[in-house]
Parts: sequence; structure tokens; C-alpha cells
Amino acid sequence: MAAFIMLTRLAHGAIRSPEQLEKLEKEVMKRIEEGLGGGQVKWLANYAVLGPYDYLDIFEAPDIDAAMKVSAIVRTLGHAHTEVWAATEWKRFKEIVRGLPSGGD
Repeated sequence: MAAFIMLTRLAHGAIRSPEQLEKLEKEVMKRIEEGLGGGQVKWLANYAVLGPYDYLDIFEAPDIDAAMKVSAIVRTLGHAHTEVWAATEWKRFKEIVRGLPSGGD
């Protein structure tokens, strides 16, 4: 499975109470489960963050199409803006680039 990082910014006024936030979370998870089938998305970490985004999620999905579905569900249900980035673990990245030619001095 591929790793993805999703940053989410909720629209102003989309959530008016902590209860609404928890309800939205449950609805998003339900829709992801329904839309992608059981077990296709594995959540690795979820953070509330300070800055231009409200949340950062790290998840695994079988491919970019599945990651795009996750993003679309969050955007449509959460009245949100999302960015999704593909990610590679540092150890794997070093293996990938190890054989590349040097850029010179």
C-alpha cells in the first residue's frame, strides 16, 4: 500500500460545536468504508494542527485513485479544502535514489 499525507482546512462556519466535529468524523469514516470497501484505507496518524490547516492525516491506500476518493469524501462532507501528498518512508527513499548518478561537484 502507498502512504499519503492529507492536509484539511474546514470551511469557515462548517463546524459549530465539538459534537458536530465528532459527528462529521464518524460520517466521513462511514462513507470512506462504504465508498472504498472494507480495509482499503489504513489510518496511521491523525493530528489537529495550528497554522493554515486544521488537520493532518497520514494514511495508507492501495493507489492514488483510492487516496483521491478519501480526499473527495472529506471535501464534500466536511465542506473542506484538502491537499493530498504521496509519501515515501525515508529508508525506502534512500534505497530508491542510491543508484542514481551523482550531480557532480
